[in-house]
Formats: sequence, structure tokens, C-alpha cells
Amino acid sequence: MDILNGTWADLLTLSGLLNPPALLIGLLLGRKADAFAKIWIAGFAAAALSLMAETGLKLLGVPLPISQDAGALAMFPFRFIGGAVVAFVAYRFFPAAK
Repeated sequence: MDILNGTWADLLTLSGLLNPPALLIGLLLGRKADAFAKIWIAGFAAAALSLMAETGLKLLGVPLPISQDAGALAMFPFRFIGGAVVAFVAYRFFPAAK
């Protein structure tokens, strides 16, 4: 039995937890957050927007550089966590100038 099969490997790497668009969205929204409660909103937005962008690219027929085995419902919580963690780091250590 494999410790990490293909689906878990996708969820814990670039398709899920470390998805670059989700992390970038989390970073940008975390820098703009003016209250700690907005970190959760930034994480949710990072997950939702990255999945919407990926779906839009698939519908247009654009080949995606990151292939995956998991579906959107499986990836959402992992992208949410990744986006929220990056948003917190940006909020705490790299706030936008006011």
C-alpha cells in the first residue's frame, strides 16, 4: 500500500495546498486586510477564485501546467488552508502601506 497515492499527492502539492494562484491571491488579500477576521475571507477567496480561474481555462481548452487527479470539492479545503496561511503571514509581516 502506498503511503501517498496520486490523489493525496495532488492535494498536498501544487494542485492543492501549494497552488500558486491560490497562494498569490491569499498574499495580495492578506496584505490588504485591516482586521484579523478578514484572513478567513482571504483564504476562502483564494480557494474559490483559483478554482474558478482553473475551470475557466479548462473550458477555453488551455492546457494547464499542473495536472491533477482530485476534483474541485476535494481541492477547495486544501487551497483554503494554503491561501489563509499565506494571507496571515502577509497580514502579520508584510502589510500594505496605508
